[in-house]
Amino acid sequence: MSTTTTETAPPPTTARAGRRAWLGLALLALPTLLVGLDMNVLFLALPRLTADLRPSGTQQLWITDSYGFMTAGFVITMGTLGDRIGRRRLLLIGAAGFGAASVLAAFSTGTTMLIAARLLLGLAGAALMPSTLALITSMFAEARQRGQAISIWATCNFTSAAVGPVLGGFLLEHFWWGSVFLVAAPVMLLVLVAGPVLLPEFRNPDRGRLDPVSVALSMAAVLPIVYGIKRLAVPEGGGPTLPVAAIVVGAGVGALFVRRQLRLATPLLDLRLFRNPTFTAVLCALVLASVVMAGTGLLGTQFLQSVLDLSPTTAALWFAPMGLGVGLGTMLAPTLGRRLPLPAAIAVGLACSVPGCLLITQVGADGRPLPLAVGVAVLALGTGPLFALGTGVVVGAVPAERAGSAASMSETSNFLGGSLGMALLGAAGTGLYQQRMAGPVADAVSAGLPEGAAHQARETLAGAVGAAHRLPDGAAADLLRAAHDAFTGGLHLAGVTGAVVFAGLSVWFLRLHRRSQQG
Repeated sequence: MSTTTTETAPPPTTARAGRRAWLGLALLALPTLLVGLDMNVLFLALPRLTADLRPSGTQQLWITDSYGFMTAGFVITMGTLGDRIGRRRLLLIGAAGFGAASVLAAFSTGTTMLIAARLLLGLAGAALMPSTLALITSMFAEARQRGQAISIWATCNFTSAAVGPVLGGFLLEHFWWGSVFLVAAPVMLLVLVAGPVLLPEFRNPDRGRLDPVSVALSMAAVLPIVYGIKRLAVPEGGGPTLPVAAIVVGAGVGALFVRRQLRLATPLLDLRLFRNPTFTAVLCALVLASVVMAGTGLLGTQFLQSVLDLSPTTAALWFAPMGLGVGLGTMLAPTLGRRLPLPAAIAVGLACSVPGCLLITQVGADGRPLPLAVGVAVLALGTGPLFALGTGVVVGAVPAERAGSAASMSETSNFLGGSLGMALLGAAGTGLYQQRMAGPVADAVSAGLPEGAAHQARETLAGAVGAAHRLPDGAAADLLRAAHDAFTGGLHLAGVTGAVVFAGLSVWFLRLHRRSQQG
């Protein structure tokens, strides 16, 4: 263990960080990249994984978004826990768990095993992410350096949207689908070896006691809501009564959680921070922006592979502009923030995302991937100021000794938004597909398609591709054309949703800017 380790939060200082801090930042960039990469890399692996393990519709949703939901559910607890037991210690615990769960996921022999591994990965990711951001805020006390460090952190966090598909595409071209998970193991081993040398320890000297009732209430609120959303997204019989009831129960428990937090002297989540209108706007915007980006990412990568019939590597290269765009946007954010007040800088960025969303609505099922690539790049570029400057607002709203708790709020917004985006926009796209395929499938049945194959064709695009092999050439072509058009309609829906969301958020931040000027 490093001899320069400190066991409590350091006194306030404006001293500039030295070489060791920047080397520590480089090390923290690794788990930051991997936690985000683990969500994005799965997009490209999904078709092969589905063909191998044959999950049901609900199981497929659990595979894709259980990781993000677990991270969102536990990150608040983990952020507060890091303030109490030590942020470096929690980081190393998370790195060990993430590496082990990655190996388990890579060698999964069934759907249940893979879902369990993804749940464990989400739990470990919840320990990693607030620890990285909280350590950065502690290591970089000088304001300008801290802003640069947070921008680098945000760039790594969201560049995974580009790195994940490219790396995943390369691995899928040469290895089996489990290789996309196995890549995390050696990186986490490096974090375990170098972390005690490069990273100092920080913890809150007035940390108080972790309230187990609050922890239980937070999870009891999140899990029923997650269950309800998934059951509504992919119905499996029984009607909507049970999932709706689960959401209502989760919301009720959430109200109890909020009530308890407002009464505690040292709450698990300091809800009083929401009295700051800019803080509230940033967290809401982080959720909604992540919804749009994750939903577009899921539908866009599937469109490139399943509709345009591109290989995983080629699809990854065409979709890489999303990650590169948000990475460039976060790197440019500090410069924009020095020229404009923070709400105005975020508003300008979000307004720039709207044309990108509208361009996505022009993508055709029989066209080229270029409009999609340009659209997601412009969309992502505009979100850069929100992710970089907004994160600085969140962690800067609390004293340094509570940075872990504040970081957890930012991470909860990102991961919950990402998981909701895949679940909600994915479900909306699926619903639109199923609605539009009713007529074409009925025609295919008239042409001799068996009822079992017809059911699969109505459910998913992959089912329609399989069903087409059982039809004469003309009927098969008609079915595939209809399926491609129906799936592309879901992508267009994501584009329209994004345009509305980003335009509304831009207006919200412009109003905040005007109020600050008037005040």
